[in-house]
Amino acid sequence: MTLPILYHCPDARSLRCLWAVEEAGIDIDLKTLPFPPRAFAPEYRAVNPLMTVPGWVEDGRLMTESAAICERIAEGTPLEVRRDEGDYWEWRNWLHRSDATLTFPLAIMIRYTRVEVPERRLAQAVDDYKAFFGGRAKSIEAALSDGREWLVAGRFTSADIVIGYAAFLATTLGAEDVLGEKTQAWLARCIARDGFIRARERQKLTSA
Repeated sequence: MTLPILYHCPDARSLRCLWAVEEAGIDIDLKTLPFPPRAFAPEYRAVNPLMTVPGWVEDGRLMTESAAICERIAEGTPLEVRRDEGDYWEWRNWLHRSDATLTFPLAIMIRYTRVEVPERRLAQAVDDYKAFFGGRAKSIEAALSDGREWLVAGRFTSADIVIGYAAFLATTLGAEDVLGEKTQAWLARCIARDGFIRARERQKLTSA
């Protein structure tokens, strides 16, 4: 049996997928690439013409969207919220919100603090998009305002993984101060999980 392949860069959006794999106990073939692959791994274009991570190859099919890959990994596990559960559509909404609403402004911050050469870095763009992220992150704080431990379904699910990654990424960019108190406590629970810890350790050990 051929294992699914996950193409990954350390702490990039593909960490969502590696975290989900560790939580679900799924066997994969992990290929860790230097970031950004378009600059440092030209051979990856033959796998994923977008040259982005994650790249998930299974049964000859390529998936490239981290939340969608997490949805696939969650299938049939407690990470999934089933259609017959009351929070099903809320769960699906969080999956889509994770990138379209929350990770996008952080990607702009990464570009203008880490990717661009120093003379092209824009402090104003970083500040503006940090504020943009802070406004959108209020949705996490609101969801946790009723004292719940996890976002949906009364348990840890892939919604916590995909949103948790966005909150974790914010902390690596110096944006933790825009996260609410309840959000910070929830994030601490997320990143204290064995699955998250194993994922971050595993990404240090594997190369393409």
